[in-house]
Amino acid sequence: MVVAIAPWSIVLTPGQAEVIIPQADLQIKSAALPDELQDGSARTSVKLTYQSLASLDDGEEDDDEDEDEDEPPKGAAVTTVLCSLTPGKIEQSSCEIILEEDMEYILEAVGKNTIHLYGNYIDQAPVDQPPLDMDSDEDEDEDEEAYNLGEVSSDVEVEVDGDEAALDVEDLLDDDAPRFEEIHEEEPPKSLKRPRDDAMEVDEHEEKLSKSQKKKEAKKLKGTDGNAVPVLTPEKKVEGKTEKKEEEKKDKKKKDKAEKKEKKEKKEKKEKKEKSEQKDGEKKDKGDKKAERTLDGGVKVRDAKVGTGKMAKKGDTVEMRYIGKFLDDKIFDKNIKGKPFVFKLGQGDVIKGWDIGVVGMQIGGEREIVVPPSMGYGNKKIDGIPAGSTLKFEVKLLEIK
Repeated sequence: MVVAIAPWSIVLTPGQAEVIIPQADLQIKSAALPDELQDGSARTSVKLTYQSLASLDDGEEDDDEDEDEDEPPKGAAVTTVLCSLTPGKIEQSSCEIILEEDMEYILEAVGKNTIHLYGNYIDQAPVDQPPLDMDSDEDEDEDEEAYNLGEVSSDVEVEVDGDEAALDVEDLLDDDAPRFEEIHEEEPPKSLKRPRDDAMEVDEHEEKLSKSQKKKEAKKLKGTDGNAVPVLTPEKKVEGKTEKKEEEKKDKKKKDKAEKKEKKEKKEKKEKKEKSEQKDGEKKDKGDKKAERTLDGGVKVRDAKVGTGKMAKKGDTVEMRYIGKFLDDKIFDKNIKGKPFVFKLGQGDVIKGWDIGVVGMQIGGEREIVVPPSMGYGNKKIDGIPAGSTLKFEVKLLEIK
């Protein structure tokens, strides 16, 4: 993991070599042309001269004799070109090279224009993050040993002689005798109530009797005053009337509930319609915020969704999700899940189209950014992106720091 410690920059003047010895590991991120150009059409290149690695094994000198004579000897000075910039075509380029601490390097601008280099002093091994996989194997071994049950004794596995086992069981029962108390359950008293089956048989018999038979039985039954005992009405008729009344009450409740629900739905529809009309009016007042706008350098943006909170500005660190497409909607890169893409806005960490197009977004906002070649990768072919490609990005701002 690379952690930026402090910013670094230098201005290269044509024909004047700059010797640098970094105080810490130095990452050169980008090169750019100045505001005022000495020549509006001439190309200017950045050359880097450094010392190649020396041989670690003197015994390999014989093998080196068979190598190509054109290959520079180990330990010799090597010169390479970091980038070439042309006004109007490629005015900024990403370098992404790390110069080691306390090593001597020579930087030189070859051409007619001065070039500005920008980067960061970095720490490639932070002290608060131990190397990956360190002690992980040891911890796993310790965990396995902690839960190893191979040496634990088990009572099940112990072989005991039959006589000894019988004696042990008897001793245990004798020891536990005082702790156990035998409970005798008493038989429940016999119920004086008539069994349910008998009662049901009597009820069925009463139902089978006709009206004339019931009258005859009523005549036979006389009270103390000599008058006949009136015939009792069946309980089923009473229950039937009660159930009917309860059903009527339920029907009335359902009807009242349905009427209330209907009134509530009408009220909600009316409120929803009023809110919709109010929103339409607000949209007309605000204007068409989702219309496409053209920014500096020909970068075009269109807000698909406006976020909330503060707006992103230069110098802010932003977390993004994105999908990179060509104009035919073919995807060449994306970040839609996992760790978001993080960069510092307006510092040259990304292509110019992003530095310009993301400014003004709010948290949760979604935007489409169309980047012309001059604000993207120019005439260079990078990771499957053809030279001179116009790129389209669908981006979402997750966080501003």
